[in-house]
Amino acid sequence: MTKKLTKSSHNVRVGVLGSGSFATAIVKMLAENCKTVNWCVRNEFVKGAIEQRGHNPSYLTTVSFNLKKLHITTDINELVSHSDVIILAVPSIYLADSMEKMTCEYQDKLFCSAIKGIVPKHNDIVAHYLKDEFRIGFKNQAVIAGPCHAEEVAMERLSYLTVAVAQKEDAEVLQEILSSHYIKVNTSCDILGNEYSAILKNIYAIGAGIASGLGYGDNFIAVYVSNAIREMETFLEAIYPEPRDVNDSAYLGDLIVTAYSLFSRNRNLGNLIGKGYTVKSAIQSMSMVAEGYYATNGIYAICKEKKLKLPIINAVYDILYEGKNAEKQFAKLTDKLT
Repeated sequence: MTKKLTKSSHNVRVGVLGSGSFATAIVKMLAENCKTVNWCVRNEFVKGAIEQRGHNPSYLTTVSFNLKKLHITTDINELVSHSDVIILAVPSIYLADSMEKMTCEYQDKLFCSAIKGIVPKHNDIVAHYLKDEFRIGFKNQAVIAGPCHAEEVAMERLSYLTVAVAQKEDAEVLQEILSSHYIKVNTSCDILGNEYSAILKNIYAIGAGIASGLGYGDNFIAVYVSNAIREMETFLEAIYPEPRDVNDSAYLGDLIVTAYSLFSRNRNLGNLIGKGYTVKSAIQSMSMVAEGYYATNGIYAICKEKKLKLPIINAVYDILYEGKNAEKQFAKLTDKLT
């Protein structure tokens, strides 16, 4: 069980693991409310650059930080030891490498995943990875879901988060430390549903990008997204039945923005593939990780195990992992959508 968090945001010791765009956006959110934000970045260069210039040298460079509010480190043990709440915001492909270095006490901490992907080394979601590898139970976990692109947080455009957590007291604290005049925070108890939906929407966004790259228009994309949310509901009910409304912003809202927004790296990956790039060359041309690529393999395996017939997931998988022609696969998919 987590140590009971105080309801005063100034007294919550909070840390962020990761120095990419969303990690930087989260640090910006927290700095609005917290006295100090512990921030574990990837290496000494990034640490030194932030300490010298007051901004991340690689991501969201327009965001300036009050350095008096930041405690920057490259050591996860220092981060965890000095934090009550640890927000995980590294790409899923790097999470295991980071967490395996953790040797300090952590059983009374609250771990919040802002990661929207599968942990490749274990082919599982973050919630299960933390539980199985570190015995961090769901009462010590939370999930931060969108719709919330980091780039719009940097511009302080009104955005919404959903925090899924088991204990009401923890939900209230997280809501307080993340809220601001440009961030509104909703709460949920659907930890696994929020995490799976955040993963699924990235896969669907790749498909939306492929369609756009192939020349399909807004009319088709609208039909595509309406089918995608129904597929998501089918998947969630099969994997984790729970009273939920997939029309809520954490599910449908996040799906829509990820499928349509030009800020969406998953949509952009799909768009390149639709325009004729090979999957490998499309991935190599991007400066940020598109979580949906890695997630597709794991989600497809679950669908196969559960004998779920989800045409969009199948089409995206065949294009990404079976090397099938995108144009032909989407021509077939159009007959399966309603």
